[in-house]
Amino acid sequence: MKKIFTSSVLSLFLAGTLAISCGKDKPLTSESNVSSTSKSGKVFVLDTADSRIEWKGFKVVKTDNTSHFGTIKFKSGELTVNEGKLESGTFTADMNSLTSVDLKDDAEQLEKLNGHLKSGDFFEVEKFPNATFEITKVTDNTTGSDYNTLLDGNLTIKGITKPVQFNANVSVNDGEVSIATEPKDIKREDFGVKFQMPVENGVIKDEVNLQISIKAQEKK
Repeated sequence: MKKIFTSSVLSLFLAGTLAISCGKDKPLTSESNVSSTSKSGKVFVLDTADSRIEWKGFKVVKTDNTSHFGTIKFKSGELTVNEGKLESGTFTADMNSLTSVDLKDDAEQLEKLNGHLKSGDFFEVEKFPNATFEITKVTDNTTGSDYNTLLDGNLTIKGITKPVQFNANVSVNDGEVSIATEPKDIKREDFGVKFQMPVENGVIKDEVNLQISIKAQEKK
């Protein structure tokens, strides 16, 4: 039987995604997390069928490291584009959609893992059904990175908001915006996800890896 550990993400999201009500922590008051949207900007609507948050969590045991990976779906989202460049955006992720992809062929273990991740030990989705990510600052990446853009924003999970920065490839073409972020480690304990197994069973790492993929179409 496959061994299971429990760790994950979003907000992605993601949301991302990702401003939620009942926030315990407030975003820092700085230019990087106060969004600025021009009146002349065009609005793009998130394609929820072609957008997602991918997560990966890790367990360290004496003999080796194991992991689970999966997805979270978005409920909604909007982007603003001004003069052909991304300006801001807000996304809401459905935490009830959180699932493990690596266990998709083992229904019993998949149900156990998903249930635990959605419980009070982890993301408490009955109380916090949404995660949000708000893009507050968009900067061209001039560091020679493989990613052309830096996205600053506010990530909210379990009602706790923290500033987060993603490297991303962003394109605006023919009425469509595409965003693909670099995989990034998020500390789950920063968002109140502090469950840990008995030491003899291994240690669940604090870091959860998130990657956000966005497609949005110009609002007609």
